[in-house]
Amino acid sequence: MRRRRLYDLMHASKIVNWGKDLSRSSVHTAALVKKARKNGTRVVTISPGGDGNHAYSDAHIRIRPGTDRFLAAAVLRLLIENDLISEDVAGHSRNPEKFFSLILEHPLQALLGACDVSNKDFQSIYEHYAAESPVASLISAGLQRYRYGGENVRFINALILLSGNIGRSGGGSYFQLHSYHNLNLKWMRDSEKLPRRSFQFPLIAQEIMTAENPPIEMIWVNGANVINQAPDSQQLIKAFAGVDFKVVVDAFMNDTAQQADLVLPSMLILEQEDIIGSYLHEQVQYVCPVLRAPGEAKSDYWILTEIAKLLDPPLDLPSGEKCLQAALDSPYLATTLEQIRHCGCVRSNRPEVAYAGLRFAHQDGKYRFPYLLHAEPEPPADYPLRLLTLVRRKAIHSQMLPEDQKQPPVVWVAPGSLCLNDLNLEKTVELVSPLGRLKVSVQTLPDLHPDVVIYRRGDWISKGGGVNQLIAAGLTDIGSGAAYYDQYVRLENV
Repeated sequence: MRRRRLYDLMHASKIVNWGKDLSRSSVHTAALVKKARKNGTRVVTISPGGDGNHAYSDAHIRIRPGTDRFLAAAVLRLLIENDLISEDVAGHSRNPEKFFSLILEHPLQALLGACDVSNKDFQSIYEHYAAESPVASLISAGLQRYRYGGENVRFINALILLSGNIGRSGGGSYFQLHSYHNLNLKWMRDSEKLPRRSFQFPLIAQEIMTAENPPIEMIWVNGANVINQAPDSQQLIKAFAGVDFKVVVDAFMNDTAQQADLVLPSMLILEQEDIIGSYLHEQVQYVCPVLRAPGEAKSDYWILTEIAKLLDPPLDLPSGEKCLQAALDSPYLATTLEQIRHCGCVRSNRPEVAYAGLRFAHQDGKYRFPYLLHAEPEPPADYPLRLLTLVRRKAIHSQMLPEDQKQPPVVWVAPGSLCLNDLNLEKTVELVSPLGRLKVSVQTLPDLHPDVVIYRRGDWISKGGGVNQLIAAGLTDIGSGAAYYDQYVRLENV
């Protein structure tokens, strides 16, 4: 399902933010939400707490992590019971009766108990979606990091549709849309179909170690700190050690670069010319170099073209200018490289309102519902806390300098968390999972759900961090995503 255009937030009567931390991600989204609030738009955030959304929200509803589908189902149940779902809207979906039957199988209080939302807070959310005025819904990318992350997002989207907020100005679902789909990338494809293998990132350690016919003899990592960012980091270190030759192209001497046989220093975004797409809006942007790259750092393009010259036979790659021009040769753009260099950005010619007329990207044009509502598994007996590895405010994932990494790493729990009863915070504390343990410093956050421990991800294993050492490799229900937030842990004194 394609998401809504971000600038239409200005027409929303209300905004419901399903877990997006506007203080740490999507600064352009945060600016628009602030502007909308100044214009009178009411903003409600639904999350386990511990985020920085107080400056962007009029109200906060705390929810048990990973259970947003149950809150969406609860709202849908009341909409069905009160006959507030338009027959016209439902008519643009496939088999709505089956979906309604699924919702009505679950008592309202059971749904609210599953997500740990009070009746008062539930009523507030229900009134938002039951109103005639448009409601815009922001959906955090973090919701897809649970085992049933796809199910969470699909139930929220079903609520957005059936409440009449798809295909209308000021409504819509805002997820991880990026404007790369406006660029022409067909020129990058092989002229002939070549045999290739692909591996699943969440299971990458196992995939490398079990690859056969042939086994992997070389690894090339380009701008991705995979050892730090993929689950089960220690197993991935072992997988790298079993490969003959590893090349890492990166700007940081991070955990992956430290496992390499050859490190090629690369430029960062503000040090080279480029064209990029952006999340949650339809602008394609020109990047003008404003800084001189340090030392021997080169662009990815320069590195690849130089290697291409050394192949036997040599490979003649198109010039950087031709690559940028080809990317702009898209039916969704009306610009040239010269024009975008001059103006800095260009908006695609896609419709202002997505899914106007309620026609969707299926052969019959009808919306598809989920037909399963999985129960949320209970935590293991010895690991009562759900580990949420959330984004930092001053770093993008693991792109940070060594001197900016706090030792030991800080974790946060609720003041009422039962784990505090057995901890002496004056002594060394470790965060423990079945895969290992990390020394941490414990602090409290007053609005956090008591089942949660928060770790701000991205710090390096070599600097005493690297939380993905504790997270088991596993897949989400949809899209082969990594179920990072399905890991349970405990805190204990050494």
